[in-house]
Amino acid sequence: MTVDPAAAPLEVDPLLDDPETRIIVCCGSGGVGKTTTAAALGVRAAERGRKVVVLTIDPARRLAQSMGIDSLDNTPRQVKGVEGPGELHAMMLDMKRTFDEIVEAHADQDRARAILENPFYQSLSAGFAGTQEYMAMEKLGQLRARDEWDLIVVDTPPSRSALDFLDAPKRLGSFLDGKFIRLLMAPAKMGGRAGMKFLNVGMSMMTGTLGKLLGGQFLRDVQTFVAAMDTMFGGFRTRADATYRLLQAPGTAFLVVAAPERDALREAAYFVERLAAEEMPLAGLVLNRVHGSGAARLSAERARAAAENLEEGRIVDQGHGKNGVREAASPAGSSPESPDPGPGQLPHQEPESQTPEQPSVNQLTAGLLRLHAERMQVLKREQRTRDRFTALHPEVPVAEVAALPGDVHDLAGLRAIGDRLAGGSPATGAA
Repeated sequence: MTVDPAAAPLEVDPLLDDPETRIIVCCGSGGVGKTTTAAALGVRAAERGRKVVVLTIDPARRLAQSMGIDSLDNTPRQVKGVEGPGELHAMMLDMKRTFDEIVEAHADQDRARAILENPFYQSLSAGFAGTQEYMAMEKLGQLRARDEWDLIVVDTPPSRSALDFLDAPKRLGSFLDGKFIRLLMAPAKMGGRAGMKFLNVGMSMMTGTLGKLLGGQFLRDVQTFVAAMDTMFGGFRTRADATYRLLQAPGTAFLVVAAPERDALREAAYFVERLAAEEMPLAGLVLNRVHGSGAARLSAERARAAAENLEEGRIVDQGHGKNGVREAASPAGSSPESPDPGPGQLPHQEPESQTPEQPSVNQLTAGLLRLHAERMQVLKREQRTRDRFTALHPEVPVAEVAALPGDVHDLAGLRAIGDRLAGGSPATGAA
């Protein structure tokens, strides 16, 4: 596979080494390897001297396993086994715990207890649409404010749209700015059917979890929640705006992660356009799990033709000269004569035919040629999809990561991914 010269290669090491780079956000559609990419970047940056924390929102907990940690939670934990002068820490977002921490940090003890025990708050913190994305950005803001790490790598939430986290601060900030919450209090004051009708309009914007709480008790919970949280609403809006500006700052770099497939690259193109519209700094595209071949000069057509020749017996017989062709059978009515066995010699015996359980060398070779033909078709399809993306966005630097023969489950595997990321070269010779 060849890299289109119109697409500049993504230089990962200069990005990781630059002390001005403080945040790297990995985004992309689901199942393209965002978590593995984020972890590999973290390992490589730490082994090159940075003090790194990787924040993941992946519920599969693969990051903990690959880094040799029993479990990840809302507290950064240092990763052992890093080879280099830096440090690596990792954590997994606990959405509700992050919300609780905000309450505990911005309310006195009695008010915080009242909020945390409030049923409306418990539903809001665990199930309101956009809460996870908002809390991911809230946690990012907290980590950056601590200034304990000089590089934060973020693995974005597995949302329906991987850029939902850009909208979440505005969305949840609007919800918690005080005015909308006070509208929800109106039914309790109005009473009667008119109040419940008004409430139903507001509740259509909430999750099914909140919908189960309809009734007078729910309204009282809302009133209690608003009374306790009243002084905190402005803080949510302020922090949301600050985090959004942080994402636009020069020290932030977005990496769009995609697989060399049509749907994934179509999503990647959308992410690139959306980031440009939001004035977010895009570093480049990571094209993950790219296939390659060490025999790319043998085309699919030639491989299939050779396989057919082997299966039909049309192969060169080296025992009869360069141009001799081995015949599948002797002419009809004739048979080769065999000399009479001499004294003490056994009669000539024909070799036993191959059984289905014992394929011949020709059959095995033909099978391998057909596998190679299929691989070359995959390479061709991947190159077409990549070329379409490059034609739309030639300004986006690209790094290709060769597909590994197995899953990444340890630091060695993450280092291998990091090496491929830094190389940014085509996947020639990949398994």
